[in-house]
Amino acid sequence: MPAGIRRQQGRETQIRRMLAVEAARLMAEQGIQDFLLAKRKAAARLMVTDVSLMPNNAEIEMALLEHQRLFQSTRHIEILHELRTSAVHLMQLLREFNPHLTGSVLSGSADAHSEISLHVFVDSTETLLLKLLETGIKARHTEKKVRYEVDRYVSLPSFKFMAGLHAIEIVAFPQSGIRQSPLSVVDGKPMARGDLSTVLALLK
Repeated sequence: MPAGIRRQQGRETQIRRMLAVEAARLMAEQGIQDFLLAKRKAAARLMVTDVSLMPNNAEIEMALLEHQRLFQSTRHIEILHELRTSAVHLMQLLREFNPHLTGSVLSGSADAHSEISLHVFVDSTETLLLKLLETGIKARHTEKKVRYEVDRYVSLPSFKFMAGLHAIEIVAFPQSGIRQSPLSVVDGKPMARGDLSTVLALLK
């Protein structure tokens, strides 16, 4: 490979890394939860207009985890423990629906602004809604689009509410939904899910 091409590729890799680091910093310091918004803000700050140089979501999440370890270590650990503890309490409450934790609270990249996202499995959303009402939880009923393939999306019932200072989202899958996870917005792979025992182990 000619030296000029190698230098160009090295420069592009460096710019991509700088964008990922800046996007991660913005997410950590400004509470941005949207990867695309963080990318756009990072590109504007670094004056990069070539979209081919944009890092993917997985690269930004890796940079975010690194930023949290370097600059927010103690506080990040405290926040993550608090979020996971809240998730455990809710999962115990909804044990009959086989709750699984997903997203940044499971992966460890969550911050104080992150939403606790649970997947539950029930063929009647009325049963889930009744359970929430019985425990005094007033949830907003909406829909969540999840992606199973590049061009196949499914709309599922979801319930949003606040538990103290934490935003909660519960997505209701049919019972058979436990067999296949939707694709992650971070890396495009099947979304990681953690059951109650997994999250309890993380708390230890």
